[in-house]
Amino acid sequence: MSDYKIETKCIQSGYQPGNGEPRVLPIYQSTTFKYDSSDQMGRLFDLEESGYFYTRLQNPTNDAVAAKICDLEGGVAAMLTSSGQAASFYAIMNIVEAGDHIVCASALYGGTYNLYAHTIKKMGIDATFVDPDCTEEELDNAFRENTKAVFGETIANPALVVLDFEKFAKAAHSHGVPFIVDNTFATPINCRPFEWGADIVTHSTTKYMDGHASCVGGAIVDSGNFDWDAYADKFPGLTTPDETYHGIVYTKKFGKGAYITKATSQLMRDLGSIQAPQNAFLLNIGLETLHLRVQRHCENALNAAKYLEGHEKVAWVSSPSLPGDKYYDLAKKYMPNGTCGVITFGLKGGRDAAVRMMDSLKMIAIVTHVADARSCVLHPASHTHRQMNDQELKEAGVQPDLIRFSVGIENIEDIIADLSQALEQV
Repeated sequence: MSDYKIETKCIQSGYQPGNGEPRVLPIYQSTTFKYDSSDQMGRLFDLEESGYFYTRLQNPTNDAVAAKICDLEGGVAAMLTSSGQAASFYAIMNIVEAGDHIVCASALYGGTYNLYAHTIKKMGIDATFVDPDCTEEELDNAFRENTKAVFGETIANPALVVLDFEKFAKAAHSHGVPFIVDNTFATPINCRPFEWGADIVTHSTTKYMDGHASCVGGAIVDSGNFDWDAYADKFPGLTTPDETYHGIVYTKKFGKGAYITKATSQLMRDLGSIQAPQNAFLLNIGLETLHLRVQRHCENALNAAKYLEGHEKVAWVSSPSLPGDKYYDLAKKYMPNGTCGVITFGLKGGRDAAVRMMDSLKMIAIVTHVADARSCVLHPASHTHRQMNDQELKEAGVQPDLIRFSVGIENIEDIIADLSQALEQV
């Protein structure tokens, strides 16, 4: 599908039915797959043949949807996970082990920050967090001899910091490690990180890709561009024999598919964070309209931001698509067609006014979610980021009065009318 435009890929990629086969991607709702020969089953377990034998490892519905996301991002291989958190975990754990270190942009989704700052630390992996706006020298100083990856978000949730891909890619590659990017907010419709030096992309497919708040899910896509063998000593899991599979070497046996094959055959085998085929089916339906919805989200978000910017009770508004925003120029460089449908703002009355305004909304809901068809709000300091202390909140770009507003695809006049009546109550 590489010759098709991205709008066509949203609909056509991943699954191509043969003559007389279902036009719509089938749901392979089965845990197991039958074979006539135990010898053939054994070859599947040894990774000597490709095929399906247990859904925890692979499933035809999941593989078709992963292939579509892979094509949208311009990668060589991809896999689905049960959640975006699982994708962030697997993406790192696939190449690190106890005693290793990673470098992360500090402006991250609260759950991802907690995962890297605290949870994997219990497994012996340290993380250094750097200001996304740091100088090249400051970024370079964050690396250690045992650094194995660099991680950041295209557009940080909820700080809306736009990552400078070229700066972070340059630093990662100069130290011989891959650059991993969470592209959830921008989606491949607005940004393709591989074109700017990223090596691996993750997604919470729960957000815009699903688009309807129906299913939790995640995805990992490999560009195939990072040369693991060139830094073989850093990545023994990929470049030395795996005794759990009779000594195969992933880079030798699977080439550009080594990273995803290892993540599937090792991490998914042992940890089991598989996406259900039913969820993958619903995700695929969402992907078919992704290109239409993202455009509408972005248009509505920009109009809502402009309205809030002009309101007397609003202290500040942040949107990378808003002229004058700190990240406007970077956004235009990396995402010329738009950023995302999420904006943030604060009220002159501070945190108490923010809560009062949110409680007064009628159509726009308070939910622990973001980036679906329906408009919704959240107060991150009280909700998604409440596990962080004040210093961690500051580093993540989360102000105490920050309201995260995920602008939906309803009529913009109705969205603004609801904002207006709620602001009257403050």
